[in-house]
Amino acid sequence: MRPFSYLSGSVPTSAEARAKRRIAALEDELETMRQERGTKQRKTTYYVAQGRAVRRTVVLYTSLEDLITENDRRYEESVNDSGEDATLEQNRLQRGYLALAQSLPWLHSKLAELDIDDCEDMLKKLKRGADAARGNDTSTLKDLIATWINQDFRPSPLLRSDDKQLRGFVHDICGKLLCPAEWDWNNDCVKAGIRERTADYIVSENSWPLFVYENYEMDSDNMEQGLFMSKILVQAYKAIFTSPSSAREADGDGDGADILENNRRARRSLNGQVKVKTCVASIINMRKVTPRSIAYVVCQVRFALSSVSSWRTVDGDFDYEGFWNHIVDFFEDSPGPVAQRRVAKLLEWWTRKIFGKNHIKERMVP
Repeated sequence: MRPFSYLSGSVPTSAEARAKRRIAALEDELETMRQERGTKQRKTTYYVAQGRAVRRTVVLYTSLEDLITENDRRYEESVNDSGEDATLEQNRLQRGYLALAQSLPWLHSKLAELDIDDCEDMLKKLKRGADAARGNDTSTLKDLIATWINQDFRPSPLLRSDDKQLRGFVHDICGKLLCPAEWDWNNDCVKAGIRERTADYIVSENSWPLFVYENYEMDSDNMEQGLFMSKILVQAYKAIFTSPSSAREADGDGDGADILENNRRARRSLNGQVKVKTCVASIINMRKVTPRSIAYVVCQVRFALSSVSSWRTVDGDFDYEGFWNHIVDFFEDSPGPVAQRRVAKLLEWWTRKIFGKNHIKERMVP
């Protein structure tokens, strides 16, 4: 037998050896595929988890693509020295991008590194996490709002946690809290007009509902007095960002307890013996209450009080996206230094209520 074939130039090998090498090559290829799939799955898990902060602290309805586009537009204008006065909407978008970059510090550089397909895939996963978190919060508040209303108002019949059909304006207490603060819900004409949606009593996003006011009362001589200081808003904020159990402490004025440090100590002291759930504020590294997180909670409470069963942008004549915008603009686009100081004081009040007095120094850090 010749040592090699004159036709192919190959050296003879056994069928068994060739089969072993093919199997080894296939196993290597399979392992590579497994590693790539594992890496892809880890990226998906990471992006989805990171996205859970987006609706809560950045934007409730606006797409991330719109925020990125506005930031790109502003940068190009600054480079070309062709900047024009921005609109209210453009300013809101840009502040949203800055909030996004603060919430996800790694995102800005990642947007520059990835190609367009990978970038779109990343944003899609972030949105998935964002919408999932919003849905979880909606479900949580559906139950809790019923409990809080029943405890504080003792309505008859009591609200059911598993049914929203009897909420909204058909329910006397929910209707009162949802009623625009400038109207008197106890007036039968007002109540009937709202329920029948007559032209004189259209409930839209352009009025502050009574539930956002401290003690659920509005001072007609000063409509900002007690605005966004209601007990139910503090309860809902705590339920979402610290823990549902912490919502029981809504009446205090910041008792000095550091909710974030207490959460860390509880996890350390148990030493892994019992799983302690990390609160949302710790996960997203939140140290102070922000305007957009307040707007998110207000919209969630409004939805929980309503009779609508599934999340939507428009409820009858009420536009949630416009409502969210109004709240954000109230805080972020205050007209003049006096209004800005009032807003800053209100945000300090919120941080004290949620995180305790120990955060007085931290909340001053931008």
